Amino acid sequence: MANPSLSEYLAQSQRGLYQSVFGNEYLQKQTYHTVDTATGIFNTTYGRKVWQALNNQTRFFNAIPRTVWGNTAGWRVRTDRGSGRSRPVTETGSLPTVDVSDIQTVSSLPRIVSTTFGASVKSVFTAQLEGGVGDVLALENENAQLDHIKEINEELLAGGAYLASAGATTSFTVPAAIAKHFKVGDAVGQYDASAAGHDRTSGSVVSAVNTSTGVVTVASGTTYADGDLAYIYSRAGMTSIDDIVSEDEARVGNSYTRARSYDLTLGGRVAGTWDAAASVQLNAGTGRSLSLTMIDTAIQKIRENGGEPKLILLGHDQYFNLERLLNSNQRYMGQEEYQVGIGSERTYPGTRTGLVLATYQGIPILPDADVPKSVSTADAVLGSNIYVLDTDYLEIAVAQPTQYVENRDYFAANALVVRGLLYTMAEMRCKNIFVQAKIGDLNA
Repeated sequence: MANPSLSEYLAQSQRGLYQSVFGNEYLQKQTYHTVDTATGIFNTTYGRKVWQALNNQTRFFNAIPRTVWGNTAGWRVRTDRGSGRSRPVTETGSLPTVDVSDIQTVSSLPRIVSTTFGASVKSVFTAQLEGGVGDVLALENENAQLDHIKEINEELLAGGAYLASAGATTSFTVPAAIAKHFKVGDAVGQYDASAAGHDRTSGSVVSAVNTSTGVVTVASGTTYADGDLAYIYSRAGMTSIDDIVSEDEARVGNSYTRARSYDLTLGGRVAGTWDAAASVQLNAGTGRSLSLTMIDTAIQKIRENGGEPKLILLGHDQYFNLERLLNSNQRYMGQEEYQVGIGSERTYPGTRTGLVLATYQGIPILPDADVPKSVSTADAVLGSNIYVLDTDYLEIAVAQPTQYVENRDYFAANALVVRGLLYTMAEMRCKNIFVQAKIGDLNA
């Protein structure tokens, strides 16, 4: 008998009040996978193969050029030209005072992202019988690959600072919608709102994140209260674009962060020492409507700092807001293929991403569902941020391309399971932070 069609397969699986016709133990696995008794065979693993309910878009990851890591662990950033070193000199006048540039050290080491999956030997066998899903390991490997790249995309677009709505010595609570920006292993700093600007930079390491409740568990020693600011000053994963496009003492709500992009210093950059981004437009935790002036300002600041915007990155909500703004002003977004530049070289149009995008002032507009959102002083989630970027200075440096490791050592696992692992060693670099811009605190 031939394998059933998809419609026949779905009909069989829903017989008898959603009980599987293949028996209660069909595809029963160890603790790695469990069969959902409410939906029978179509559990949270295999059901998504038929109806893919997850957003697997990784547009920002696709838009940033990938390069080989090379023999470097960092670079230098010139933050000051030196005062008074250049001036007019009269015929017999004295020379300008000798001064030196202010050079900051940026360290950048590769980060490791891993994804695991597994299946019991019983499920591997039974899945290949009539009516089964086929090669379970191949299925899980395919899904794990999607999840792996999605995790990298989420890390590249992770937000960095949010107000806590509740707290304790070992945890704080943020809106559930943005809890995913905190990753296990991240070092979190705190701005104590009750101490009138006291900034604790010793931080705590995240040990668990509940994306359903928004509770983030950290090491003991720092007490969080309602209204305190929790911000990531050192990431376990890849550096995000929000870390890069930051500024000294960035104001989030009524509190201030200390950015630590690329581990500049333990305490972060000190206010007034040097600003990172070309322009960071926030509104102290109060939502406001998007305006073309905000985008024009970001573009202007980037050009004033010697850059040229190559990409406008935003969420889908701001994409529609921008479209309505342009329509109301009788100005329309053009269509052009995205072209990535690396130095003086350019890719063929569309070869890197294959996407056709709208443009504003000739700059491609790329909506991505993972773009971080701002949070108001009342702990309400606002709209997504907008990033205006010069991608000539952005790259994903790959130290080790994605590797696949499979293990069938039943004794080591103490179970009859086959386990798989995908891991990538890479990091996002920004060689010129001064030509990137951000707009936050926007309404959805």
